[in-house]
Amino acid sequence: MTIKVNLQDRVAIVTGGTRGIGLGICEALAQCGAKIACIGTNPEKMQTALEAIRQHNVDAEGHLCNVANTEEVEKTVADILAKFGKVDILVNNAGITDDVPLGAMKDEQWDNVIGVNLRGPFLFTRACTKPMRRAKSGRIINITSISGLIGNKGQANYSASKAGLIGFTRTASKELAGKNITVNAIAPGFVETDMTAVLPEVYKTEIKNRIPLARFGRSEDVANAVLYFASDEASFVTGQILTVDGGMIM
Repeated sequence: MTIKVNLQDRVAIVTGGTRGIGLGICEALAQCGAKIACIGTNPEKMQTALEAIRQHNVDAEGHLCNVANTEEVEKTVADILAKFGKVDILVNNAGITDDVPLGAMKDEQWDNVIGVNLRGPFLFTRACTKPMRRAKSGRIINITSISGLIGNKGQANYSASKAGLIGFTRTASKELAGKNITVNAIAPGFVETDMTAVLPEVYKTEIKNRIPLARFGRSEDVANAVLYFASDEASFVTGQILTVDGGMIM
């Protein structure tokens, strides 16, 4: 179940919004009245995502963009501003994995994951804070991971990117607070998505045994946390990292 907050006519950018957690976030924001700018890289998935988002009777448009490319990000944000006139909410959700043991990791595997997972949020935040500063208002929500808090074997690149995003969140929150822009992060644990669906059943069982609530999360669990941080009710909350992990790392 999605919680209800009033985001009527606010403009939200969601990176990685065409599937999984990102699509769940787009739909939750739309259910609360926000206009959606969905960012992705796959045209077919974008079309399917937009059809789902528009079922909630809001204005939604898609932008194909490599979040690690400066020119593409700046053009995308400019196009969104030309369409909607403002940006109220930025959700930096786009992320990739390329797991391999540290000693066997290639340069490009490190660079690609860092590029999408850490450079991407930097580029979108930098671009979006310009209009947010002028409006003296904004909500930035970064989707990190419990891997950024505790590390994970085979994920040196992913864990480093998500740990870096936590440091970025706390620094940005201090820099932007004076302009009434809050910056918070959500650290999901294991969530039911197409990425976790391919895990071997024996591994899923092992993971569930480490989760006090004994289940994987759902995309709406993360989306509800996003709605809180995006809402007026969270206007005095900034620089925080909220774990949504069923108690896995407590």
